[in-house]
Amino acid sequence: MILVESGLYIGAASDLKDLTKLSSQGITHVLTVDSEQVALPSSQFITKYVRALDDSTTDLLSKFDECVQFIDVGKEPSCSVLVHCHAGQSRSAAVVTAYLMKTHKITLEQAQSKLIQVKPDVKINENFLDQLTLFESFGYVVDISSPQYKQFRLKNLTERYSDLKDLPKEVFAADPGQSQNTEISYRCRKCRRTLFCGSSILSHEVGNGPNAFPHKKTAGPGSGHHASCTSYFIEPVRWMEDALLGVMDGQLLCPKCTSKLGSFNWYGEQCSCGRWVTPAFQIHKNRVDEIKHINIPALK
Repeated sequence: MILVESGLYIGAASDLKDLTKLSSQGITHVLTVDSEQVALPSSQFITKYVRALDDSTTDLLSKFDECVQFIDVGKEPSCSVLVHCHAGQSRSAAVVTAYLMKTHKITLEQAQSKLIQVKPDVKINENFLDQLTLFESFGYVVDISSPQYKQFRLKNLTERYSDLKDLPKEVFAADPGQSQNTEISYRCRKCRRTLFCGSSILSHEVGNGPNAFPHKKTAGPGSGHHASCTSYFIEPVRWMEDALLGVMDGQLLCPKCTSKLGSFNWYGEQCSCGRWVTPAFQIHKNRVDEIKHINIPALK
């Protein structure tokens, strides 16, 4: 168990066995970030448990805010908090790093450096480092409705559900064709069925155009220009569920008239701009129309 800063300790599961040491350090709160919750030798502690494996499928990002809040409470006057995982090197280190980033408004690199100075054996796995990078880009507040978080969640699901037969329901956005919605929406150009909302579009950085497609490269001036995106890449919508379950790729058809709208591939597809998007739920722009809802005040 090592002191990171006043009132905040990082440690391993084995530290929980030494009640005398915990008491001597003034530990009042214990945050466990592990695959299983370790029984504490006393009921005197306020505890929080976050189930997490130390692998590439674990989503700690969505837990950072609640963990930071718990640590804040555990560092109040006359209190101290211990954050631990099994070995005290990766999961707990990721959470403590997130805490340092948010409370001190510092970068991931600065927070990592601060932690490694007091605990040189820290080894945060690459998946958690990617999540901490996203946490920094979010301004230290996780917005689960943002395109970046949705894209992260979908990538995570691709690894967790290899057979894709048990996708959680929350993966799918609500079907705007089954409810009233005031958002910008997109309809099938053929039958006018509403397919998805603007908030379901997952934006991506524009790629390198023709340079990203070796077989399409052309010589001469202007050959390196950026191509435009001819498709929308979106999150899965409820009407897609039957088409997605159990398969890695396929066509996306209008649920009403069955005209082809685009395609999906859990391993990813390349946009016309050259950017590779993973996973990809691609709707061709020329198959849908954008619908904007306009509020017209009542005539007086």
